[in-house]
Amino acid sequence: MTEVYDEAFWEERYGSSERVWSGKPNPQLVAEAEGLPPGKALDVGCGEGADAIWLASRGWRVTAVDFSKVALARAAEHAGDLAIDWQHVDVTAWDPPKQAFDLVSAQFMHLPNEPREVLYAGLADAVAPNGRLLIVAHHPRDLETTAGRPHLPDMFFTAEQLAATLDPAEWTVLATDARPRAVADSDGKPITIHDAVLHAERR
Repeated sequence: MTEVYDEAFWEERYGSSERVWSGKPNPQLVAEAEGLPPGKALDVGCGEGADAIWLASRGWRVTAVDFSKVALARAAEHAGDLAIDWQHVDVTAWDPPKQAFDLVSAQFMHLPNEPREVLYAGLADAVAPNGRLLIVAHHPRDLETTAGRPHLPDMFFTAEQLAATLDPAEWTVLATDARPRAVADSDGKPITIHDAVLHAERR
């Protein structure tokens, strides 16, 4: 695996700035999880904690994992008194507990094909019966924009490709979308990007 995805890269990324992300929960998480009854949630690649904090503030019992100790410390500080289980995890060498969570969320967790397939299979296995799997990623068509995505095509995928890996006898697929969002690129130019959104329920 290219070194850009190892722990040292992310420690440097978070350590070089007081804040990397906006501090707001990811919009597709809000859209898909806002109406769900709270239970146990797993936030994978939690970064500075905005998604985990949003879930915990709505009554979810959250386990949040990330490569970066710097990010986790920052997330815990942002969370204040919220009881979130922050865990330092190398997601490329990790076996999540089986059928343990009512919601498993991975937002913009991009890895090369092989480790991504292993990780996402493990995340699907971590969803409890009647629980939800929510995976959101940058859509491959973003590579055709000025959004500044890394030119590593095997890191990008569609929601349909992910859905095809789920056993239809065990899963009900609720959404496989390429959802547009209006943003500005690094030069301030307005552009449209797309989020690949897979939302599925274990039967």
